[in-house]
Amino acid sequence: MNLFFVIDYKLLTKVCIALLCMFLPLISNAQNGSIKGFVKEKDSGESIPVANVVIVGTNTGTITDFDGNFELSNLREGYYDIQVSFISYKTETINGIKVTEKQNTEIVVELESESQMLKEVEISAEVKKDNENLLLMERQNSTQIVQQIGAQELERKGASDVASALAKVSGISKTEQNNDVYVRGLDDRYNSTTLNQLPIPSNNPEQKNVSLDIFSTGIVEYISIDKVYNTKLFGDFAGGNVDIVSKDFKGSRFLKLGIGGNINTCCINKNKIPVKQGADLLGFTSSKPPASINNYEFSNPIDPTYTSPLGKSFSISGGNKYIIGADKHINFFANLSFDNDIYLKEGITKNVNSTGYPSKNLKFQNYRYNANTTGMINLGYRANKNNKINYNLVFINSSENSSEIYHGTIIDIADFDNGLLTRYTYEKNTVIINQLLGNHEINRSSKFTWGLAYNKITSDIPDRLQNTFRMLENNNYVFGQNQITDNHRYFHYLNENEIALNTVFEKTFFNDSDNEYNKDNYRLKLEFGYTAKYKIREFEATQFNFRIHSDQRNTVIDPYSLSTFFNQANLENGNYFRIETFRGNSQVPNVLDPQVYGGTQMIHGVFLNTEYHIKHNLVVITGLRGEYIMQEVRWNTQLDPSDKSDLLQKPAILPVIVARYKINEKQNLRLGVSKTYTLPQFKERALFIYEDVTQVKLGNPDLYESDDYNLDLKWELFPGLGEIISLGAFGKYILNPINEVTISSATNDISFINTGNWGYVAGFELEARKEFISTYKNKLIAGANASYMHTDQELNSEKVQEETRYAVQFTNENARFTGASEWLLNADVSYIKIWNENQNKVMVSIAYNFFSDRIYAIGTNQRGDIIEKSFSSLDFILKTELKSFEIVINIKNILNPNIETYQANFDKDITVLSYKRGINVSFGLSYTF
Repeated sequence: MNLFFVIDYKLLTKVCIALLCMFLPLISNAQNGSIKGFVKEKDSGESIPVANVVIVGTNTGTITDFDGNFELSNLREGYYDIQVSFISYKTETINGIKVTEKQNTEIVVELESESQMLKEVEISAEVKKDNENLLLMERQNSTQIVQQIGAQELERKGASDVASALAKVSGISKTEQNNDVYVRGLDDRYNSTTLNQLPIPSNNPEQKNVSLDIFSTGIVEYISIDKVYNTKLFGDFAGGNVDIVSKDFKGSRFLKLGIGGNINTCCINKNKIPVKQGADLLGFTSSKPPASINNYEFSNPIDPTYTSPLGKSFSISGGNKYIIGADKHINFFANLSFDNDIYLKEGITKNVNSTGYPSKNLKFQNYRYNANTTGMINLGYRANKNNKINYNLVFINSSENSSEIYHGTIIDIADFDNGLLTRYTYEKNTVIINQLLGNHEINRSSKFTWGLAYNKITSDIPDRLQNTFRMLENNNYVFGQNQITDNHRYFHYLNENEIALNTVFEKTFFNDSDNEYNKDNYRLKLEFGYTAKYKIREFEATQFNFRIHSDQRNTVIDPYSLSTFFNQANLENGNYFRIETFRGNSQVPNVLDPQVYGGTQMIHGVFLNTEYHIKHNLVVITGLRGEYIMQEVRWNTQLDPSDKSDLLQKPAILPVIVARYKINEKQNLRLGVSKTYTLPQFKERALFIYEDVTQVKLGNPDLYESDDYNLDLKWELFPGLGEIISLGAFGKYILNPINEVTISSATNDISFINTGNWGYVAGFELEARKEFISTYKNKLIAGANASYMHTDQELNSEKVQEETRYAVQFTNENARFTGASEWLLNADVSYIKIWNENQNKVMVSIAYNFFSDRIYAIGTNQRGDIIEKSFSSLDFILKTELKSFEIVINIKNILNPNIETYQANFDKDITVLSYKRGINVSFGLSYTF
């Protein structure tokens, strides 16, 4: 019984648009004026961040950002007195500031240092955590080991989605072929993803984590990366946890409209690009499979259509705060955006054996039309300074319409470089996230936080088309068919529902010697809590195979006008083709029943943390988490058409020790030790088969979890505001690691295997950021990070044969972890210039990324490892703010290197994939009311 309700996605989008329209009245306030200012230290001239700025006699105020800037907007014409204050500085009051309609009044405030040292000043203003310097300060003072990247830094480095943003963090890389994120050399299965510390299910049946490239940075306040485990996280963790913190409105009300466009240089000389018919360009369309194989009832035309290679985008966002009483308010933020981009990859792909002989040797063109619609609503209610509740609704609809065209050798069909294979795929993913979050300070020593989430994800491939052809000597084409699956239409549908709960109670014991309350001066803090998640997944797939009649396999056909062959008349004739499914032909009962697998996962966790301040400069956190894990998988597939299931149950005890030693006010030394585990995923354990153009994957019911032991040591130096130098070392030891490998079979299928008894990762990370120029109107910022990783794991063919129904003949006895580059390097330089009384601004940034060779697939059956060759990328970002206008030009992949993958056979390396992805140029224009 399905316990979850169905949501109308199109209706939800209309609701998002309607809510955004609530902001239209804000335009009428655009005629008001504002006060913009810069707060600095009188003696040194350095900016003062997080200073209080209040209009005297009112509750209206703000705080300076980490560059010392502030803005009080939407002020009626008149004269105002403002008061500026900050700890250990004398309060300054500026009287009689004139505000004129439609104008920005600019001031500079100098604060004089006081000799007295204040123990505590409580700032009631809400702070936006999207600022680079603020996040660095928070990192410096945190007792946990964490990295954060805020919206300001994402903007400066030209990251348009979360996956691109993470690739700029030390120790993290992103694969070129499928956008998987690797943390410290560990792939998708070893990592986890949360939104506001609550889990998110995957939108891809083959992946554990949701595709991070579907999250636009327009909804992100900052991203937190936990590479060191803490007990508040679920224990399915080894590489890291990525927590996306969504925007929570703070500051002055606004309404922002934006438009944009983009083009890839590979598409410049293409007037039109092919796409699959039946999919709307916004990416919301879906369709159902036919109800009979005796009739040609496919709802989408089989022939491709064509569209422009120019990408487009638009966005609208706005926020406001409504004061409803003393220290009470409701804040509202909404965002709706659409963007699409078009890519063309042209190159070669091969599938070769241990001697280098290719079963497929193809040149390809891969056109991709991607569309993404993102909507977000954030509602916050603050009852008083101690109690706040937030509701978040995130709606993401992403789609990919790809046209893949392959020319070349296809063994047993076209042996003489005369084959043609076409595949048109439309994939639609929809993510809906509902979250309710609460934060309650019961008293000065007790705090309770909680979060409740209901998430729903659908992933559809409604009608994928694949056909195979052989070219004759006269350059005409006929059908090629060695197996019935060579010409088919495929449908799959995934539905996943998840409920998650987080609760944390915090009790702080302050130093009795303090005469005054100081929230940061305590000797002991206890945290205990309960977390749970309950997930249900249902997946079904049907493939309609076209058995071409032997008399028609030499009939000339136009590969791009197949509707002349595949139609109702020819099906009824009986001498052209017939339709079959994996269960057989029309004579078989239940022939239309799809392949299905489903899964239920339930995890309950309790934890206790003790944070003890042994000395004023030494903090030790000891934590213990206990979990009960239940994962059941069910299937009925072509490999096993009877209803079967498999149950995995596991209790887990997960200890954690984290320590911070404060060498001095600017230096920290940190240590983290923990035990975690890695669960297999639903599809990996279901006896289900999935066919791609060059590979076939099937599940392994004998797969089981891995246990992980983690060690981190880090030194940090914070020389000045917004600056850091850090050096960290890390190690991970994994028992029974899981890999994706080619098993011994007639068709060289790929499965998921515990490939050995052990594996380990060890390395170091270096990070630096420096502001070379830091004045009110000029800034020069540079940053770099580098990582070195050494990985190794045992490959044990005997273990695989003893524990599973499969056999694997590993080429080597040891191998690096897939996706792990020995070296990763990121660097960026930004220059920011502010001029004239309107504070017009220009920012220029250059961002560089490099990774060394990494294994894509482990070699088996005497074939060598498949390795992605190293390459570099360079991006350029130009952003200009002119009054209320903002112009952004982004040029990505300027170097446009050749992307190559090779198979490292014993005698020689053979290139199995090579292409260029082109330079992507985008332009954006926005206006803020």
